[in-house]
Formats: sequence, structure tokens, C-alpha cells
Amino acid sequence: MEVATCASSLHYCSWNSIDKVGFGSKVNGFLSFSQRCNEGQTIVVLNSKDLRWRGLKTKTNFELSCAYKNSPSIETRNAPTVESETNNTSVDGALVLRRKAQDVGPDLSGRCIYLVGMMGSGKTTVGKILSEVLGYSFFDSDKLVEQAVGATSVAQIFKQHSEKFFRDNESKVLGELATMRRLVVATGGGAVIRPINWKYMKQGITVWLDVPLEALARRIAAVGTGSRPLLHEGSGDAYTQALKRLSHLSEERGEVYANADARVCLEHIACKLGLGDVADLTPSAIAIEALLQIEKFLKEEEDDDTVAWKF
Repeated sequence: MEVATCASSLHYCSWNSIDKVGFGSKVNGFLSFSQRCNEGQTIVVLNSKDLRWRGLKTKTNFELSCAYKNSPSIETRNAPTVESETNNTSVDGALVLRRKAQDVGPDLSGRCIYLVGMMGSGKTTVGKILSEVLGYSFFDSDKLVEQAVGATSVAQIFKQHSEKFFRDNESKVLGELATMRRLVVATGGGAVIRPINWKYMKQGITVWLDVPLEALARRIAAVGTGSRPLLHEGSGDAYTQALKRLSHLSEERGEVYANADARVCLEHIACKLGLGDVADLTPSAIAIEALLQIEKFLKEEEDDDTVAWKF
């Protein structure tokens, strides 16, 4: 069966929900789905090289993007939709987001988007919005690591194993995701500290969500530091504790985050919109800026290629 045929048959599928996405007990390259199609067929296993239908096996250089072609409304758990968010933001803002996604989408050519930034910077929230408007699928690398090792949280992995154990599995997960296309991936705050992870992520486009430390500390303090193993230490109130530790982490990682292809500075967005506090920014406004910065990067990349070709 040709790839075109596979894509055509998937064209008519009605995707209901992702029951489980994981790599099993070991990171082995498989993404497991339970999806029911209108014809009554179910995709049971999908990876970058193997597509299996019930009662039919076919080997091909199939890409994950084929499964999502013409399916921009794929559901993900707790994924915010632009339509629902317009209850809190203007219709104009939602239209700007949609139109900018339509402008940028074709130029991405299926390349993945990796969101990097400090813990609490909103990578998951913004990532889900971007994935929807681009017709991409969304993954949280921390969640995939949890599923891969059979843990319920990153904090549990740190406690029962070690940070190194977590980082090793994080790199394996990012390596698997790097073989795929049409994904938006929210990475863990510390994913940037390993050069091998940059090698994987640079196969797509990396976007840094740059949030002021004070705003991060307020966000984290509001929900507690228990789920943040690198912050769950020290004494003092939650805000002071979070700010102190975040400041230390920022000193270690600040320059590394700057390696990203695009930077989304929340202070800059708030200034443009006439807002006095980044906390007043909506996720959609941040997503729009992310698309603008991705568009800028793609243009610069194209210009560099043109200059290189002339010489």
C-alpha cells in the first residue's frame, strides 16, 4: 500500500480521544492509540515506520503527520479550544490567531515545534493552543517520561530513582519524538541542559517562553511546590522559596534557553498590548506572539539559504 493510499483511508476517520499515548515500559518508538473510525476499524499501533490496521499490516515510511492530515480537531485531554477561549477574549483575537496559523503553517513543512522555558512558563497551555490551530498533535515530554517508567509524577521519579534517571529517560523520549513530524512538544524545564536534547529538538523549531521570574514564582506559589521536585526544598513561604530557587536555576540555564530559534518575551507582549502585568496576558496572546516569532525565524532561515545559494 502506498503512503498516499494510507493518508486517503485515514481521511475519513473520526478521531474520538487518545486513550493512551506512551512508549511502554521502555522507550521503543511506538505510540499506542485506541481510535475508532467510521468504518469500524481501529488503529492499534502507530510509529514512524509501521502502520497496522486490524487484520492488515503494511510496512512503509509512514509519518505520524499522515494520521493527522485534515484532522485539526483531534482531541487531547484537557486541550483548550480557541472557540471556548473566545468566551474570555475577543473574537478578533481568535481570528488573528487562526489567520496567523494559516500563514505560518505551510512554511513549517511539517516540522515539529518544541517549547522550552522555565517550569511554570505556560508551555503546556500555549502548546495545546498552537497544536490545535496548526492541526498538529500535542505531547508533554514529562508525561511521556512518566508513562515510560510507570510513574505518576516527575516528583515521584526524582524521589524513587534520581534526577539522572529522569534525564536519561527524557532524552530517550525526545529522541523518539524527533523521528516524527507535525507535533507541538512541551518540554520539561531542564530538558535544555543536555546537548543531545538540543540535537533532537533542533530537527524542529525551538521556541523559548521567556517569563519574568517574579511572575513564575507567583504562579508556582499559587499551586504549591510539591509537584516541582527542584523547588520542593528550603524554608520560607511558597513565593520566597520558589523565587529563590528559580533565580538559581535561571543563572544556570538562562544562556542555554537563548539557544532557541525563537524567543517569546512576555514582558514585550504586555508592553505592546499596554498591560502592566504579564499575568494579564491571555494564552492566545502568547500563542499569537509565538507564531509571529516562528514566522520571523522562518523568514531569516529562508534569507540565509538564499545568500548561501548565491555563493
